[in-house]
Amino acid sequence: MSFALNPYTAPDFAKAPFANAPDAVMEPAPKDGVAPEGYHALSVYPEYFKIDGEWLLAEDSRMDCVPVYEDGKVFVREFRHLEQGDLVVCGRTETGAHGIYVHTDGFCPADCGTEAPEDAGRRADNFAFRLGRSRETAFSREYDELYELLKYEREHGYIVWVMGPAFSFNGFSRTAFSKIVDAGYADAVFAGNALATHDLEGSYFHTALGQDIETQENRPLGHYNHLDTINRVRFHGSIARFIEEEQVTGGIMYALEKNNVPYVLAGSIRDDGPMPSVISNVYEAQDAMRHHLRKATTVVCMATMLHSIATGNMTPSYRVLPDGTVRQVYFYCVDIAEFAVNKLTDRGSLASRGIVTNVQDFIANVAKGLGL
Repeated sequence: MSFALNPYTAPDFAKAPFANAPDAVMEPAPKDGVAPEGYHALSVYPEYFKIDGEWLLAEDSRMDCVPVYEDGKVFVREFRHLEQGDLVVCGRTETGAHGIYVHTDGFCPADCGTEAPEDAGRRADNFAFRLGRSRETAFSREYDELYELLKYEREHGYIVWVMGPAFSFNGFSRTAFSKIVDAGYADAVFAGNALATHDLEGSYFHTALGQDIETQENRPLGHYNHLDTINRVRFHGSIARFIEEEQVTGGIMYALEKNNVPYVLAGSIRDDGPMPSVISNVYEAQDAMRHHLRKATTVVCMATMLHSIATGNMTPSYRVLPDGTVRQVYFYCVDIAEFAVNKLTDRGSLASRGIVTNVQDFIANVAKGLGL
């Protein structure tokens, strides 16, 4: 099976209502961090804005942000990054009639429908809210698609994995993801203090939360192990230094460091320690994640509702490549909880996939499916 991206079809701006539409209204931001009244909020879809008679695509989008016009381009700004005087596009009509168009069908196959542009805004409001997945769903097709997608993306894209601590609780899932990293299928990893802590605990003590990662038997005083691991890493000053000085030779964090794969560890109010490299300021962590998501073409979120939702809110359904090509961003959510999966796939993204399963089994299947 040879993987091929769905081609992108841009709107025909020579047709109504685009051709005779007025320019989009723009107003200056009244204060730093404050958008003008009537600001336009972006979605996960490609969006076009008519400025000085030309329809411009917001090339680097993110939902719940605002479009800012500067130097002939439309940029995407979080509210907190707005500066007084920034020219913000205003308007809530998204059909193209008033200079703003939300393009929901850019990656749609030829037979998926031909509604008129004036209906697109209504369709966007109702799009893709029938994607519920459950434990009774067969996911064989999703697995097969994912294997081929990852093989394609290793050569042509940027793969971001979002991970909860469940991967560190047994040996085979740690090994499976390490093989994925070693084989070049990870360009960045998002996680929290817990994933790093328990993975390094597994390397240092062969436990996770005090339980043996092979037998799941509790070790005497095992509840100290994760704290002792954090303390020792803090003593060395960094995860990389801990791995070197303590001669760690396996696990997820070891694989990331060995292969120079960047990772973002976003902190939480419940963190122990925390581990060095954990970003305790949530907005700094969000910016660090956003740095990688600006390049991401495939995102796989696994067993972490908080980090998955945060990542989903920062990930558009498309990416504009350096040569100007518009391509899909593929987004997967994998969790044993149906609620978590359905919440993420209900983002409305054309490329979202949800898989309800134990993530430890999932990652082992992915490694096997990739021939690792």
